Amino acid sequence: MNVITKTVQLPDGRTISIETGKVAKQADGAVVLRMNNTVLLATVTAAKEAVPGTDFMPVTVDYREKYYATGRFPGGFTKRESKASDEEILVSRLVDRALRPLFPSDFHCEVFVQIWLLSSDGKDQPDALAGFAASAAMACSTIPFEHTISECRVARINGEYVINPTFDQMKDADLDIMVGCTKDNLMMVEGEMSEVSEQDLIGALKAAQEAIKPMCDLQDELAKELGTNVKREYNDEINDEDLRKQIHAELYQPAYDIIHQTLPKQERNDAFDKTIADFLEKYDAAHTDLSEEELEEKHAEAGRYWGDTMRDAMRRCILDEGLRMDGRKTDEVRPIWCEVSPLPMPHGSAYFQRGETMSLATVTLGTKLDEKLVDGAVTRAYQRFLLHYNFPPFSTGEAKSQRGPGRREIGHGHLAWRALKGQIPEGFPYTVRVVSDILESNGSSSMASVCGGTLALMDAGVPIKNPVAGIAMGLIHNPGEDKFAILSDILGDEDHLGDMDFKTTGTKNGLTATQMDIKCDGLSFEVIERALMQAKAGREHIMAEMMKTISEPRAEMKPQVPRIEAFDIPKEFIGAVIGPGGKIIQQMQEDTGSTITIDEADGVGHVQVSAPNKESIDAAIQKIRAIVAIPEVGEVYDGVVKSVMPYGCFVEIMPGKEGLLHISEIAWKRLETVEEAGIKEGDHIQVKLLEIDPKTGKYKLSHRVLVEKPEGYVERERRPRREGGERRPRREGGRERQPRHNNHQENNEAAE
Repeated sequence: MNVITKTVQLPDGRTISIETGKVAKQADGAVVLRMNNTVLLATVTAAKEAVPGTDFMPVTVDYREKYYATGRFPGGFTKRESKASDEEILVSRLVDRALRPLFPSDFHCEVFVQIWLLSSDGKDQPDALAGFAASAAMACSTIPFEHTISECRVARINGEYVINPTFDQMKDADLDIMVGCTKDNLMMVEGEMSEVSEQDLIGALKAAQEAIKPMCDLQDELAKELGTNVKREYNDEINDEDLRKQIHAELYQPAYDIIHQTLPKQERNDAFDKTIADFLEKYDAAHTDLSEEELEEKHAEAGRYWGDTMRDAMRRCILDEGLRMDGRKTDEVRPIWCEVSPLPMPHGSAYFQRGETMSLATVTLGTKLDEKLVDGAVTRAYQRFLLHYNFPPFSTGEAKSQRGPGRREIGHGHLAWRALKGQIPEGFPYTVRVVSDILESNGSSSMASVCGGTLALMDAGVPIKNPVAGIAMGLIHNPGEDKFAILSDILGDEDHLGDMDFKTTGTKNGLTATQMDIKCDGLSFEVIERALMQAKAGREHIMAEMMKTISEPRAEMKPQVPRIEAFDIPKEFIGAVIGPGGKIIQQMQEDTGSTITIDEADGVGHVQVSAPNKESIDAAIQKIRAIVAIPEVGEVYDGVVKSVMPYGCFVEIMPGKEGLLHISEIAWKRLETVEEAGIKEGDHIQVKLLEIDPKTGKYKLSHRVLVEKPEGYVERERRPRREGGERRPRREGGRERQPRHNNHQENNEAAE
């Protein structure tokens, strides 16, 4: 067993170790990464040959958190891990986006990267280590891979950038981003911020790259020691260079001319399709000597070469003339159209359209019972702000059925969620769900979701702190050229054929979220800064257009929104409000038609009462206030007789609070029995609280003091109590108590 272990140190002195050669030895590459009590296993395997006809990189990254890692049982009936959670999918996407661009463009064998969380004490965040582990597994294999990478989390805490902070440290962070990069180049960025500046984000990126360099050096050393720095040979593409040159020579100018026409998306695609179809028709006619199978192979090759030709034409048109596919300038945003309240019954709704991308955003407001429980292996928490993103096939004109949300939908929705969640006030009592249904798509539907979500929230009357707008930026930069172009509000084709997809969201005060994917080798911080500042100008323009439709949250919520009142009660009264087995709170909900929730936090009980109308809420609040109220001496209460005794009756003056109404305090006249006054259980009777016993806390009540004293009434003289608690004198002839014997003393005397 050839076990190799290497370590790297983080800026704060913590160490991360990488071990290979002990476990999963039949995988192409496998490592065990450890930082303190957090342990990850990463493996990578690749098929020996590519599937014929594959013209893309079929890599799958799968991150899973084992529940045994934290000593927990999975939820559900089966009590075992099942499909990946949203959080696991999001981590998988982060790793995938950093790894995918670094496979050779002509390598098409299926690659599977699996990362398991094996141990965690809930202190260190494992998602920040997944990219490092995955790349290290690649380094231990001979799978073709151009550069090692790593990922880390950067948080700004009290003005300082912290690499891979703990869960506890994150409570004080105002910036939280994940960064993936090679030793020299940024590859991926995603995260959220509390309205920070562009310079703050750049500072975080620089801090991340400095921390990642030694991680990449460690992997390079490991690969050299294992001999895996020499990668395996492959031949996954069959290329006809003559056909490639022919297509470029004959179709480059037609492609350039189509771009110059600045056609709408579908018309442009139809024109591109007709161009290559006409070429293939002529090609087939000129090559009748080829079999049908050979022609099919040539068509597949021609499709790749045609894609390269379109890419070159689009890029040269932008770099040489500053002209984009839809006729815009590089910094120009497409026309924007907005509408709020297009739907009558949702609590908030809005259309947001930018060019050929449209989002229908809706808002639903619910109670605390509608919160989402995130029950993962490492984290367990409730979310009161949700955002879901749907991308139906018809939005791009595709004729196919719609399945459940895929990884892309989950990722886009998460980015929009990050952009907006910080603008929901802490004290807002509602659980909020935003849904973005994409009705048309041609670039940056996630940013349309942010803008549409903002409009819908304001339409619903949610008092957001500041409106948020988002924009997607692109980059055209050919290797070896100094000339480059930064594109504002990119189209789908510009994303596909370009070198960068850089999304930023923000308010008037600063950035709230970002996501960046780099597809080229090398991107200076100068270019990133220019892209950020151009994005800021674009967001300000989009925001101004949005504000023409609705500029602030509505003062009143719509009639169909459930009303919620929130208030706090002392911790010691929580049990009294709930009652044994929930009896009291359930009865209150049934009587008032309301929904009542109570949570204990910060030493108090947080109560929410929701109902369709104010009357039901007021009735429920009145009942709760009565339970938590403290009776005051001298106050008059409308009580209910709970039980009748020979010496009086017990009267409930507040829910759960009873006092004794002595028989002598019922009326001014002398009563032999309580029944003589006509009192029975269930009767209502007004009583005054005379006193509260300081030792026992018992309540002394009176009814007669509320009734006019009869004329000539003389209070019967009461027998005085003896002072000092003296015993009553013994009757004569009574037996005197004999002195108690001291057996111990008698035994001593006998012994003497």
